[in-house]
Amino acid sequence: MKTLSIAAVAVFALLMGLPGLSHAQGQTAQALPIPGVDPAIDFPNEHEMPDPSLTYKIVFDIVKETPKVDDVNPGLTTIASYFNTLAKGGVSADHRKFVVVFHQGSTEFALNSAAYKARKDGHDNPNIALIHNMKQAGIDFRVCGQGVISRKIDAATILPDIQIDQWALTTITTLQLRGYIRVQLN
Repeated sequence: MKTLSIAAVAVFALLMGLPGLSHAQGQTAQALPIPGVDPAIDFPNEHEMPDPSLTYKIVFDIVKETPKVDDVNPGLTTIASYFNTLAKGGVSADHRKFVVVFHQGSTEFALNSAAYKARKDGHDNPNIALIHNMKQAGIDFRVCGQGVISRKIDAATILPDIQIDQWALTTITTLQLRGYIRVQLN
């Protein structure tokens, strides 16, 4: 009888998407493009699923600094999770066109470890590994050149995975004119 109860709880947890027993974790055969980041959890009778026939052209606007210097920016985690959700939903790599723009308070996320440590009292840049994994998966990264100038950042200290653009405003509006939608994450 205890075995039946445990089995019933496990099935219920799987259906409800409880941590540790989510449907996504049960799909070990499907490799996600960004390792270590879970996609959205499936929900019974859910609506508005990713549409593999659409091209998801999104420019993510990250403006604010992370409150705790040692925390990965939650906006980056959200973007990575959404990217993996689209992949899990059957949206092919050529239909996932994401651009992340760092400016204002988030400009320093683009710094290499040594430059970040110099500005953040010896703290490592906690975003580097995730940015690299996201870049390897096909996400494009940009940093505002005006922010680099105003914050007196040496361009040589920008991570190699990140392109320096003239101005975040130009990047965002140009991409919108090319059919991208803008999502602001803080």
